[in-house]
Amino acid sequence: MIKSIHLQNWKSFRDATLYFDPLTILIGTNSSGKSNALDSIDFLARMGQGKDLATCLRSESNGDSFRGGVDWVATKGEKTFTITLFVSGAVESEEYEYSIEVSPSPKPLITNERLVRHKRRPRSKSKFKPLQIFWTDPCLAEDAAITARLYNEKRGAPRQMQRGIPILSQLQVGVANIMRQEILAGLNAVSSALNRLFLLNPIPSHMREYCQKSERLNHDGSNLAGVIAALPDARKEEIEATILRYVSELPEKDITSLKAELYGPFNSDAMLICDEQWSKTEAPLQVDARAMSDGTLRFIAILTALLTLPEGTQLVIEEIDNGLHPSRSNLLLRMLREIGSQRFVDIVATTHNPALLDALGPEMVPFVIVAHRDPESGGSKLTLLEDVANLPKLMAQGRLGTLATSGALERSLNPSSEEHANL
Repeated sequence: MIKSIHLQNWKSFRDATLYFDPLTILIGTNSSGKSNALDSIDFLARMGQGKDLATCLRSESNGDSFRGGVDWVATKGEKTFTITLFVSGAVESEEYEYSIEVSPSPKPLITNERLVRHKRRPRSKSKFKPLQIFWTDPCLAEDAAITARLYNEKRGAPRQMQRGIPILSQLQVGVANIMRQEILAGLNAVSSALNRLFLLNPIPSHMREYCQKSERLNHDGSNLAGVIAALPDARKEEIEATILRYVSELPEKDITSLKAELYGPFNSDAMLICDEQWSKTEAPLQVDARAMSDGTLRFIAILTALLTLPEGTQLVIEEIDNGLHPSRSNLLLRMLREIGSQRFVDIVATTHNPALLDALGPEMVPFVIVAHRDPESGGSKLTLLEDVANLPKLMAQGRLGTLATSGALERSLNPSSEEHANL
């Protein structure tokens, strides 16, 4: 799984690191860089699908979250960007470092790419000498191809590769011709990690239509009923019961049943149906997704993702509590922790909601990252909340939601602010 992503000259980030934990909360004001950080994950997820660089950097209109397109991916004034990720290996002592440098204009091309294995010595924190799995030779801007060198215990076996497709993807396609186990293990570790990334951007208006049975959830949640309906009967009932258990605690009304029903002459279309109990003296009212609130549908989409995506998925959700009543922040956090832990699903989520931040509790401080702007350069930064120098003093003034709402947290990260001067 991915442990961290390092961004260099990516959009508004000159140099920043995003860490992954079982539950990572990314906070910050508007335009602080949160969405730009998530776009880097979107880029990597598209790479994991074997797409070429132009497609990986393209802004779509079908519910994908990537913003801006090729013209905006490199920091202003820079000709390239670099994304480096650290991935856990098959054993605890192994870690892989994968890096890709891209020149996005006029056509996205690789300028440098490499994969390195780091391995710790048994019963020691020190590491063996890094093993270069593959790396590239320098190339000119006008070169159509780039030379990749694969580990062979010498100077590297050279291979001519296309520049418009990540070398990682090209080597995966030709993996049958690779004999060295060190190379195969490295390619598999990084490719598997990229394939585990899933960005969820629930769009309630897309969930209100009939949808076909599906094996995998769409990124906008539009086929959630089809995913549930396609499950084997026992698993379907289990998922529906789990969703109902959490959804029934929402404040809108008392939901007493929830199912994904099949329709049509071939039972190939699905729709989400629930019973709402408005009064103990009246019969439940049956409604479908067309009458459900935006907040309820988003909540169900997140639940469906947690319950149906493969175990080991790293799930990314922007504005996770959008449309959810503030009083249910504790419910949302409990759901993320419980199901995430049970199914080994890591979650990265952004939020502006002070109620959710207040609900985090002190035990979550190490897993909160603050996106903010450098007041001099205007570039975005990512700072671990626990690394904020005056955090104890700030927390004495109020809970995290209060600090974020008042702007005290951002001001404390500004070297010219009064809060920073009083450290």
